[in-house]
Amino acid sequence: MTARDSTEKERKYDPRLRSRIPELTAIPGVDHVGEASETLLEAVYYDTGTLELAARGMTLRRRTGGSDPGWHLKLPVSPDSLTEIQNPLGQPDHVPAELLDHLAAITRGRELSPVARLSTRRSTYPLYGADGKHLADFTDDDVHAVPLGGLGPETQWHEWEFELVRATPKLFSAAKPALKTAGAVPSAHPSKLARALDGSWPEAKATRTNPARKNGPVRDVVTSYVGAQIRQLLTYDPGVRTGAPDSVHQMRSAARRTRSVLRTYRTLFDRETGAGLERELQWLGRVLGRPRDAEVIRERILAHLNNLPDAEAASPALGQLEHELDTTYNAGYQRALTTLNSQRYYRLLDALERVRDTPPTKAKAARKARKSSARLVNKAARRLDKAHQAAKKSQGTTGHDTALHQVRKDAKRLRHAAESAAAIHGKRARTLEKTSHRIQRVLGDHQDSVVARELLHRLAAAPDMAAGTAAVYQALIEQETETAANAEAAYRNLRKKARGRRI
Repeated sequence: MTARDSTEKERKYDPRLRSRIPELTAIPGVDHVGEASETLLEAVYYDTGTLELAARGMTLRRRTGGSDPGWHLKLPVSPDSLTEIQNPLGQPDHVPAELLDHLAAITRGRELSPVARLSTRRSTYPLYGADGKHLADFTDDDVHAVPLGGLGPETQWHEWEFELVRATPKLFSAAKPALKTAGAVPSAHPSKLARALDGSWPEAKATRTNPARKNGPVRDVVTSYVGAQIRQLLTYDPGVRTGAPDSVHQMRSAARRTRSVLRTYRTLFDRETGAGLERELQWLGRVLGRPRDAEVIRERILAHLNNLPDAEAASPALGQLEHELDTTYNAGYQRALTTLNSQRYYRLLDALERVRDTPPTKAKAARKARKSSARLVNKAARRLDKAHQAAKKSQGTTGHDTALHQVRKDAKRLRHAAESAAAIHGKRARTLEKTSHRIQRVLGDHQDSVVARELLHRLAAAPDMAAGTAAVYQALIEQETETAANAEAAYRNLRKKARGRRI
């Protein structure tokens, strides 16, 4: 059995001692209340020794009783909304592998262990609209909490929860008068676990940064962008571990974006820290690039094979190509999994968060963002212009493909630099970003053709190759050669339009 996801939208309230439940039908939109049900819930909560999940607003528990017994991982979306990932009960003290995959980039090698045991006697009142729609559930909870590992004393309390089922968040506002009349106030704790641990509850880790502003310091341009890319890395990490489609590509893109922007703004940072992060991000990008590149080339060549007129003649070549590229992909993917479980990767995540939260910047990082970011982004644009000139001079030489690949890399760096400054420079930055992205895309097609032709030439050179199979490889090479020529022609048109563009 596999995990399943759902979204919770709920609010918690602290009622006065011995308060009677609110007059629920007084809530606008609520027509009637269904029959109440009573349940005993027993939950054990897990976290690291440093309460890393709690500091990030996450909770992991194994709960019995109620309609959804099992392992529950709750991830914050907004103050009123959580994503809940559920897994079957399985064995006590054995966190399911799927949930461990979701948490690995957060726990970073730290073990999970029980931190609290909660018993809740719950009375649930379903609320319905006039059309019979199940709008929400109101729950009346008596809670007994036992912190574990010396994290605090036993406690008991009474609380109410208001959880939406099919209603919109407007029902929260509509319920306020009835709850206030009943003597309830919004809970001072974000969760039952937070109340149970109370004095041991950790300070929340800030994951947001100061937004980039024209008159703000230029360092905010970098930290806000890096912060967004860290969120992407943490979002796609579980998908890479579980083989979710496109996760490798998206995670690799986040690593590349981060490296590009750190390089663009490298003069603002302590040299050793910046250079070290760039090296580690390059390492991560290369590791993720191996399975991704094999995936791209496989899709590309198989599409060309489908265009050949004689499918039967192409069959031996198809088998060889699938074996070669599947082997390359599998080896690359296994290395990526090993990397994501390594201390080196976890140290990289730690270092990125330190740069986001306490950036090791020089005095010039405090300069106004508008002028400083324009200077550094335009420097990346001049670098691309030089790469254009080098590629133009290399025409007809053996180094031309390499020169075009360098143009592609510099276009990508400029794209990310302009993207980072879009909030500061608006349309000019977005135009520069789009132009460099187009160059990157067409030269990406060219580079993929170079890589595909190298593979096809190698396979075609195998001894004792059947004549029909050799002809298939030659046809594929000719298609790739034509694709490369078309991509280069498209690039030349884009280069003329992009010449001299700045913000």
